[in-house]
Amino acid sequence: MKKTYSLVFAVLTAFLIVGCSAFKSVPATPKKSQDVQVYTTPNKDGKITAKTIEDTFESVGLSVPGNNDMNKPFKSRFGKVHYKIYNLAMFVNNDLSYKILKKYPKFGALTPLTMSIWEDKNQNMSISTLTINAMSRATGVPKSNPDLIAYARLIKKALTKALPNGHFKDLDYSAKFPHKSFAIDMTAKVADDVPVEDFIDDFEAEFEGELEPLGFLLPNYTNVQEEIFDDHNFHEYDFFHTYSICKFDVIYPVSKLHPEAGAWAPCSFYLYKKKDEKIMHMGFLGVDNWITTLNIRDQKSIKPLKEAEGMIVNILKEMSEE
Repeated sequence: MKKTYSLVFAVLTAFLIVGCSAFKSVPATPKKSQDVQVYTTPNKDGKITAKTIEDTFESVGLSVPGNNDMNKPFKSRFGKVHYKIYNLAMFVNNDLSYKILKKYPKFGALTPLTMSIWEDKNQNMSISTLTINAMSRATGVPKSNPDLIAYARLIKKALTKALPNGHFKDLDYSAKFPHKSFAIDMTAKVADDVPVEDFIDDFEAEFEGELEPLGFLLPNYTNVQEEIFDDHNFHEYDFFHTYSICKFDVIYPVSKLHPEAGAWAPCSFYLYKKKDEKIMHMGFLGVDNWITTLNIRDQKSIKPLKEAEGMIVNILKEMSEE
C-alpha cells in the first residue's frame, strides 16, 4: 500500500507542477479594457506597405475609400516627419454598417471607421484601430450587438492577414471613462418652404465653405443613403451623409507621441433627416475620446485638439441658428 500511495503522490505532484507551469505561461488579461488596439509586425524586408494593407482589407470585405500618405504634407508643412511611413486611412463594410445604422444612426460617427498605418525606426509596421469597447461606448451600440461583434471580428481578420506573424501590443493605458461617449450631438430645423434636396445642398456647401479656410480637410464624403441604404431597399431618410474631417495642425503634433491616434482620425461627422421629422440630426465624436483613451497629457497635443473641436461646434451652432 505504501508503494501505491507513493506512486499516486508522485503522479499528482507531477501533474500539479506541469499544470502550474502551463498556467503561468498563459498571458495575463489586461485589467482594464482598451479602446484603441495596435497590431504590429517586423517589416525589415519592406514587403508590407500601406498599399498591401489596403489590398488586404479590401480582400476580406472592408473597402478603403481613402488611404492618405500624411508624410508628404507633413514634410512640406512642418519640415520633418516622425515616422518612415505614416498613413491615415478609412475603411467600411457596407452590409454591417447598414445593419447597425438601421437601429443606431449615431453609428454614423464611425462610418467609415479609421486607422493609422506607420513604420517606426525599428522597421516594425503597425496598424491602430478602435476596439469593440470603443465602438460601443462612443456610439451607444450595445457591445453585445451581433453585427458590432461581427465588425470587430472582421477587423481582427484584416489585421492578422495584413500583418503576418504580428501581435497586439500591450498598451500601457486604457479608457479613463469607460461609460462616457463624449459624443457631440446637435440638431437644426429644416425649412418648410425649401425642398429638402436644396436645403441639404445649401447647408453642406456652407459647411464646407466655413471649414476649408480654417485649414480643415475633407478627405472623404459618403452618401450613406445612396451607397448603403438604397442597396438594402431602406428609405426611411430624406438624406444621410457623413464627412471625414482632418486638420494637419491637429494630427501632426498628436501623432508624434501617439501614432495610434489615427484610430480616431479623420473624425466622421454625420448629418441625417428622417422622412417623418422636421429636424436634421448632426454629430461627431468629441476629442475627449482621443485624450482619455490615449492618455494624452502634453498641451502641444491637447490644445490643437480642443481648438479644432471648438471651431467645428461654433460653425454648426451659427449655421443652425440661421
